[in-house]
Amino acid sequence: MAQTPISSDFGNSTSTSTSDRLASIAHETIDRVTPKVNRVEHEVRGAAARAGDGAKLLQERAVEAAEENLRSMRSYIETNPLTTAGIAFAAGILLMSLIRR
Repeated sequence: MAQTPISSDFGNSTSTSTSDRLASIAHETIDRVTPKVNRVEHEVRGAAARAGDGAKLLQERAVEAAEENLRSMRSYIETNPLTTAGIAFAAGILLMSLIRR
C-alpha cells in the first residue's frame, strides 16, 4: 500500500513563509480597518440614540395632544350636555341602521 506524502516530507519552508505572509497581510488589514469600523460603530450608535430620543419626544407630544383633545371634549360636553346627548343619540341610530343591513 502506497503512503500519501505529508507536508513535512516536502520541507515545508515554502508553505510556512506563505502562511506567515498571509497572516501578516491579515493582521495589517485588520489593523487598518479597525479604526474605521470603530468610527462607524460610534456613528451608528449615535444615530440610534438620536432616533430613540426623537421617538420619545414624538410620543410625549402625541400624549400631550391626546390629553388636550380629551380636556377640550370634556369641556364641550360639560357646557353643552343636550347637544352632546343629541349627537350621541343620532350616532346610535346611524350605527344601528348600519348594523341591521
